[in-house]
Amino acid sequence: MNPKRESGWDRRRSAFLFVLLAVVLCFPRPSGTRQPDAESYRSVTGSCGLEFPSDHGAHPDFRTEWWYYTGNLFSDRNEPFGFQLTFFRHRFVPPAEDVNRPENASRWRARHLFFAHAALTDGAAGRFLYDERTYRGVLGLAGAEWDGETLRIHLNDWSAVIEGNRHRLSAASEDFALDLELFAEKPPALHGDRGVSLKGSTPERASCYYSLTWLRAEGSIDCRGRRIPVSGTAWMDHEFSSAALEPGLVGWDWFSLQFNDRTELMIYLLRKADGRFHPASSGSFVDVYGNVRHLERDHIRVDVLSTWKSPRSGAVYPIRRRLRIPELSMDLELNPRLSDQELETTESTGVTYWEGSVTVTGISRGAPVSGTGYMELTGYAEPLDAPL
Repeated sequence: MNPKRESGWDRRRSAFLFVLLAVVLCFPRPSGTRQPDAESYRSVTGSCGLEFPSDHGAHPDFRTEWWYYTGNLFSDRNEPFGFQLTFFRHRFVPPAEDVNRPENASRWRARHLFFAHAALTDGAAGRFLYDERTYRGVLGLAGAEWDGETLRIHLNDWSAVIEGNRHRLSAASEDFALDLELFAEKPPALHGDRGVSLKGSTPERASCYYSLTWLRAEGSIDCRGRRIPVSGTAWMDHEFSSAALEPGLVGWDWFSLQFNDRTELMIYLLRKADGRFHPASSGSFVDVYGNVRHLERDHIRVDVLSTWKSPRSGAVYPIRRRLRIPELSMDLELNPRLSDQELETTESTGVTYWEGSVTVTGISRGAPVSGTGYMELTGYAEPLDAPL
């Protein structure tokens, strides 16, 4: 089902900011000036040197950054819900050029744009709802502020606040609202080589990437005209980079899975135009103690069990999957909570993608397991022309 959009001033403001983004990113500069490129921004080289809690915060010298929350919740009637709340930061004034910009030119002068996506999968009612926001990072409209103890990421009244192991999420749209507290019960899982996650054929095609793979969740959602107390588990990804997606890649398939034996699995598959996966694709297995085992592309086998075609975008998504990792004696089947969990983010990032709640059954390390998770499928509606 298509979500209701903002109306009145909010609709006009979102449209204005979306046009502003297109102008800033695409309008040619005067003759003799250089278009900003990846070399104008800080690159991931060698080591990310991640330290916590400070690296939960923003990394403004990198071009692109996101804080990505997903989770599976249940009411006291055992009604299943999935949720997504994502905050994106995009820097469009390179640090190398920023030094020549006078600080007192205008209070409206922005270096960063912020976007946010929120979604709710109502499994019992068979509904998928989502909304989006866009704001400039000025005048308190949006930002990611760290004071040494607390991180506050916000776009107007949508926010994520991180303080110690506690995360507070809040987002309200016309059709639904999220009001959740999450508590990290495992340390950050660093993906790739100590957080350096290779995303292409050369070292500079990389991001700094970690996850909080087991967040205990509680709180409430507003849906179907009532406030519903919920509890469950959630996952948080934090990733930043300045590299563009490598030529020849059209998108990625991403999985975050939480099992009933309190282990977790992340898989990130970079997809080529012919459907094959790039050798830089990888994953991480997290054991009950939080220890991380890196998985190379050759360790991962993925099959498509069935697809779903969007009646809006025409994209065909592989929404039922079989996932095998022989080294972990793992053989899993992933099934979507709903077939239609597609987002068309025309008023923010401009990307159409499938992101939704899944259930998992199968075998891990030779024993039966079950669980829940999230799956993200990008580049199926059209090739993804975006940073990592």
